[in-house]
Amino acid sequence: MDVALVTVGDELLAGDTANTNATWLCRRLTERGVTVTRVLTIPDDRRVIADAVRDFSTAFDAVVVTGGLGGTPDDVTKVAVADALDREMVIDGDVKAGIIEKAEAYADQYPDLADAYDLDVDFDAQAAIPAGARPLVTDESFGPGFAVDGVYAFPGIPDELHVMFELVVEEFDGTVVSDSLYTPAPEGALNDRLTGARDRFDVSVGSYPGKGRIPTRIKVSGTPAAVEEAMAWLREHVDVAEPPTDVADNSG
Repeated sequence: MDVALVTVGDELLAGDTANTNATWLCRRLTERGVTVTRVLTIPDDRRVIADAVRDFSTAFDAVVVTGGLGGTPDDVTKVAVADALDREMVIDGDVKAGIIEKAEAYADQYPDLADAYDLDVDFDAQAAIPAGARPLVTDESFGPGFAVDGVYAFPGIPDELHVMFELVVEEFDGTVVSDSLYTPAPEGALNDRLTGARDRFDVSVGSYPGKGRIPTRIKVSGTPAAVEEAMAWLREHVDVAEPPTDVADNSG
């Protein structure tokens, strides 16, 4: 299963916010045996988002989009995905009722804020999702995410994303596994062995050099049988070292 990841937000491009969502999602998807083939960070621009989702949705098995699902003017991800898939926006009545209930609960919990500020919530806009989409609703998020035609849209707030992703995690599945070994040999002395493992066993091979006497890490990814064969071959053709324990892992 090949997946493309699109993270949306002007604040990501400006460096105001660290893109921890991309790292977290890549790790979770890889754990599921999925191959993340693209990671793209783009601004809160409706046309740019739509173009990216449209292109990726035809090229990959799934597209995961994070960010831009709130209720402020710069939150345009939902309509952009609808544009990309040539779908209208529709209001989900059950979702709208849930959002109203959350707004009322907030006012009850924080009456001073509700009295001091005029909460301008467009409940129709918050409850709108692309036609035919499956809403993804959690207690942690005010508005919904959604899934439609292999496109999964999640909020950009990490805690909300993590909970919502669990609703669909079983829909991401693949056969790719990884294994690693360490060697005292410097990376520059390993080219023939790395190429040999890749060509002989149809695996992906990466090397991540250490500094000084910190060993080089060799990572092999592919189908379980191919990885097992490639790792056995590498252990016969490179000096193997113990993994580092008292230094930062050079995992790359």
